[in-house]
Amino acid sequence: MDPIGNRPSSTEGIIATLQAIGGKWKPLILFILLYEGTKRFGELRRMLPNVTQGMLTNQLRELEKDGLILRKVYQEIPPKVEYELSEHGRSLSSVLSDMCGWGFKHLAFMDETQQGEEARKKGLT
Repeated sequence: MDPIGNRPSSTEGIIATLQAIGGKWKPLILFILLYEGTKRFGELRRMLPNVTQGMLTNQLRELEKDGLILRKVYQEIPPKVEYELSEHGRSLSSVLSDMCGWGFKHLAFMDETQQGEEARKKGLT
């Protein structure tokens, strides 16, 4: 609440969002499930080669606990587990798309900035 105590502070929404999807892996997991569809654990692990098995397990558990993904276990041998976005998780579609779009713009900006700095160092500008 704000100092007056009658409305949420202006940062509460962003804090809640970051708690739910913050970190290095959660947005990537959600993005993959949004655009690639249902995936098994091994598929996600291959698509995120730098994530450890333990970290991926923890991130998936947290996303499931927050109601953003669904975990479906098939009673077969060997056991099969699939992950998919929940309806609530699908509500992040515009957030994830905007993050991706902004990321490409940021990469272009950083590339232009670096090229400008290199040109200045060479005395071209």
